[in-house]
Amino acid sequence: MLVNRDHGLKQTQAYHFPALVPSLASHENILLERRGAASLTQLLEKVESRERIIPVSGYRTKAEQEKLYLDSLIENGKTFTEQYVAFPGCSEHQTGLAIDLGENLDEIDLIRPSFPYTGIFAQFRKHAADYGFIERYSQGKEQITGIAHEPWHFRYVGYPHARIMERHSFCLEEYIQFLTDFPENGQHYISTEKGKEFEVYYVRGLAEETVIEIPDDCLYQISGNNVDGFIVTIWSNPL
Repeated sequence: MLVNRDHGLKQTQAYHFPALVPSLASHENILLERRGAASLTQLLEKVESRERIIPVSGYRTKAEQEKLYLDSLIENGKTFTEQYVAFPGCSEHQTGLAIDLGENLDEIDLIRPSFPYTGIFAQFRKHAADYGFIERYSQGKEQITGIAHEPWHFRYVGYPHARIMERHSFCLEEYIQFLTDFPENGQHYISTEKGKEFEVYYVRGLAEETVIEIPDDCLYQISGNNVDGFIVTIWSNPL
């Protein structure tokens, strides 16, 4: 699901509450979509974080995003705000699929928390894709994403999508475009991860109704891409 300045949340999405739970049991007020929260917990356990990495900001309502944006305009100016704060209605945080993480310090910058590329933070990035997370706004992708480099901002896209994106060094905008080369009635993208095969393809959305045929007896997921269609993922041998 691509959310950016060009592809904002639709009105129904902006007022729809995803299945939100605390991002971590120790941080009940910072919420995340339930699958993302479960994966984040597992990932931090994997790297033995021990609270050295903490959530700073998760799900935001539209009103919260508007306040953050306006406050930043007053405090930091237009240039800074447009680089680091998404326009209300165009923020990934409103989906519940984005999390800002920070180094556990006495003072934490709520807009640009510290999240280095060394030590345990490097270990987090090393394993992030295995748990469905990507660093959403990487250095060198600013012209594509429209957002400055944000080492602290991670987005849950699920598995195997995070691994595929990592392999090709794609940002989410590039990945959504890449998948259009693998249409429903053409060659599908096949990925083998840890002995399991995944099949990924794109279905263009139709104005009235879109029918997607899925093979019998398979595990699958269908996700709207918030652009022009759907991404279908099939686990060919899930057991």
